Amino acid sequence: MCRHLAWLGRPRSLASLVLEPPSSLLVQSWAPRRQRYGTVNADGWGVGFFAPGRSGPARWRSARPLWADPSFASVAPVLDSGCVVAAVRSATVGMPLEESAVAPFTDGRWLLSHNGRVDRSVLPPVRDAESTVDSALLAALVFSRGLRALGTTVREVAAADPDARLNLLAADGTRLLATTWGDTLSALVTAEGTALASEPWDDDPAWTDVPDRHLVEVTPDGLTLTPLD
Repeated sequence: MCRHLAWLGRPRSLASLVLEPPSSLLVQSWAPRRQRYGTVNADGWGVGFFAPGRSGPARWRSARPLWADPSFASVAPVLDSGCVVAAVRSATVGMPLEESAVAPFTDGRWLLSHNGRVDRSVLPPVRDAESTVDSALLAALVFSRGLRALGTTVREVAAADPDARLNLLAADGTRLLATTWGDTLSALVTAEGTALASEPWDDDPAWTDVPDRHLVEVTPDGLTLTPLD
């Protein structure tokens, strides 16, 4: 129900990742090319990034459409980071439209985005969720169990809600973790770094599709895939 991306590698401006590519998150907010559920992503946007000398990530989130935020467009070209998570939101029916409902979510160390949906009734009670929306509750559950258990958590939630779509994307400043479960994810590995995205931001043939029901890990040493079922 949204589009998201992450970058790990040589520092790049937020604009070069989120705004400038021909099929950027900005474009995907009104014209996604591979979105299976929903048609636009106009219910908010968020960017989280890591900066030298800062212990945790910085975040910029809004409940407005990305195209309606000229302040971000003016600042994004001068904000650089080597680890970024960004998302545009298409809210699940019945979920509130508020800044706290927009990814990426954080526990103070990790950033996490959820592309999909899950029945909130199957999620166990957790503390410190940033919002009552399904994605925020799922993020709080992942944080409470730890990212080392990400694959196990996804499998357990999927068993409780067989219709759940659980594409997660997380970063801690030094690595990326992602899952594919019911929706699309593509990877671009370059000499400068690695990108993961719900859909490619351009037509570079180096983009590859990640198979469904896989765990993805990206470190400075490369990308690995592990089946989840």
